[in-house]
Amino acid sequence: MPLNAPAVPRRRLHTRRIEVEGFLRDDGLYELEASLTDVKDVDYPIASGLRPAGEPVHLMRVRITIDHSFDIVDAEACSDGVPYPGMCDTIGPVYRGLIGLNLVRGFRRTVGEMFADVRGCTHLTEMLLSLPTAAIQTFATFRRDNEDDGVKPFQLDRCHALETSAAAVRAYYPRWYRAQPGKERAGG
Repeated sequence: MPLNAPAVPRRRLHTRRIEVEGFLRDDGLYELEASLTDVKDVDYPIASGLRPAGEPVHLMRVRITIDHSFDIVDAEACSDGVPYPGMCDTIGPVYRGLIGLNLVRGFRRTVGEMFADVRGCTHLTEMLLSLPTAAIQTFATFRRDNEDDGVKPFQLDRCHALETSAAAVRAYYPRWYRAQPGKERAGG
């Protein structure tokens, strides 16, 4: 069901786009490339000068390489569009600190601690928070989501529709369905 139509006429002023693409490399590793773009629909006066409408205020990119265990084996970040050239765009190398982290074990918390405040770029760090689920979706490309290999599917008990007591789990993952006495969630 889509959002309701806006109640009052309006004019768009700003667009933020976060895009993440997942790739399988020829060597069997995976890469995620993410970008964050902020664009104003009006001319935007900032301390470093006027940013014309349509020209990115922010254009940041991150590429991480991961193995089959979701461990980060390489990382690169750059800032191609920034409000303060020569300053904002110097932080990229600190994101090599991602190497050795695991995307599905404490990643968001660790990233928040590593790059909080002046230790990183707010926008690069925010973009990183999308990578764990994008990695899972990338890996899922090669696997039927309810394939029964004896291991509980990763997505179960990680969202409200796929709580193991939910109707969706009973319908699509019956092996993992766990009824709660006196209560069943509709789910989804």
